[in-house]
Amino acid sequence: MPNTQLQRKTVKVLAAAQIFNGIGIAGSIAAGSLLIASITKSETLAGLASTSAVLGAAALALPLARLTAKGGRRLALSTGFVAGIVGSILAVIGGTQRIVVVMLMGTFLVGAASAAGYQARFAAIDLATNQTRAKQLSIVVWGSTIGAVTGPNLMQPSGNVAEYFGLPRLVGPYMVSATTFTLASIVILMFLRPDPYLVANSQTIATGKKVSTKQALSHIRQNPRALFAIISIAIGHATMISVMVMTPVHMAHVDVTLSIIGLVISVHVLGMYAFSPVVGSLSDRLGRVRVVQLGIAILLLAALIAGSARADDAYTLGVGLFLLGLGWSCTLIAGSAYLSESVDGEFRASSQGASDLVMNLSGAAGGAIAGVIIGTLNYGWLCFFVAIPVSFLGLASIRLRSHE
Repeated sequence: MPNTQLQRKTVKVLAAAQIFNGIGIAGSIAAGSLLIASITKSETLAGLASTSAVLGAAALALPLARLTAKGGRRLALSTGFVAGIVGSILAVIGGTQRIVVVMLMGTFLVGAASAAGYQARFAAIDLATNQTRAKQLSIVVWGSTIGAVTGPNLMQPSGNVAEYFGLPRLVGPYMVSATTFTLASIVILMFLRPDPYLVANSQTIATGKKVSTKQALSHIRQNPRALFAIISIAIGHATMISVMVMTPVHMAHVDVTLSIIGLVISVHVLGMYAFSPVVGSLSDRLGRVRVVQLGIAILLLAALIAGSARADDAYTLGVGLFLLGLGWSCTLIAGSAYLSESVDGEFRASSQGASDLVMNLSGAAGGAIAGVIIGTLNYGWLCFFVAIPVSFLGLASIRLRSHE
């Protein structure tokens, strides 16, 4: 099968898997924070659910990258989705029995499915050219749109199903995620053939040369373009996670219904994924750094709008959260494409794993700090604080462009 034809098939399969993965991930985001807050009776601890999930994604980033190098994308992605299935089941058990440790173990493993979803974007560009790399990557990111927008809106009906079986309403989204992760793994195992990574790297694999994560990080540190790419991805992700996971808690202060909270999160996820093909095309046409700068400006605007909104002002929060997602999309897509083309071929897989590790660790730290800020100050202060690293990233982007 010619590489062009295989590339088209690969992108379609990955996009289909991302639909199912998106339902599971997005549907459990708001539920996890609310469930932990309900169990612990503490808003300060509400961020633990997202922190655990992001730590899980970080912990699995390098193992999945190693599995990719060893056996290809099918092995790595399906392993991540299966871990997500196990995590969803544990989250249901922990939430039902009100055992925080089991609940957090579950969300940790759900993060593995998230890690697989992030690495799917790199699978989309194994066979892509420099001229179309960002666009191909963005199509797979866009594949998450349908599932990710649908997921939060299933909170109410999935809660009804859970209640029917005598379970807490907030474990309903995890029942859904167990099902959708199963479907995602089936799609990958059955249809991602031939494996794009094995095809693209057949010569490197034949030599048996392996690159460690330490070597990849050293290579990135010595490469200003690759370093800027990873920092852009990390700051954009930490900003998005910090504000997103605390928005349901902020809105719950005034007893906003789960349907309204789910709608706001859906609008946010729409911003994250729906316009990703446009972001990808702009990145290919205007350049990676310029699109990162666009993302920075959008993130700052998002922090201003969301931070000034009342807890019951779903419209303004929706606008702010939409822009938050769009800014994240710019930093993720442009940054990921910039990273892949800035490192040598032999470092590519390890660099991608290192990028996801740094990104998810940053998100985990952001989620944890966000919970503390909400518990001690308020949502407005949270939005102010997240704007600080974004502003520094903007200054770094200006300096980088001046040296190009």
